Amino acid sequence: MWRYIKDYPFSIILFVVITYLSLAQPPKIGVLLFKGWDKVVHFCMYGGLSGMFWIEFLLKHRKKEAKYIYAVIGAVIYPILLGGLLELCQNYFTRSRSGDWMDFGANTGGVFTATLIAWFILKPLIIKEE
Repeated sequence: MWRYIKDYPFSIILFVVITYLSLAQPPKIGVLLFKGWDKVVHFCMYGGLSGMFWIEFLLKHRKKEAKYIYAVIGAVIYPILLGGLLELCQNYFTRSRSGDWMDFGANTGGVFTATLIAWFILKPLIIKEE
């Protein structure tokens, strides 16, 4: 467990922040930026979580053969499951929040977008194939 804290500190911090923000009392925002602005926030939060995991994974495995199945589990499957679980928790265990399938869709979209960016842009920049 300590190894993961050392290897993925920023991903763990983002996980804690996202979990807190998802379950805490929402802020009272008087200005509605545009319809669906919260979906953009969800997209960015989960895209950021997935992207950070990809960055830390690629940097950790820069000089050795990587087992990308672990990255897929940590950067794709785990954030999607987390997003679904937190939406269910918002719906069933909080009074100030409600679960929303569209939020879950935005979460998943952020994860897939971050994964595509990591795979096609970051991976070739970080991992020098010989």
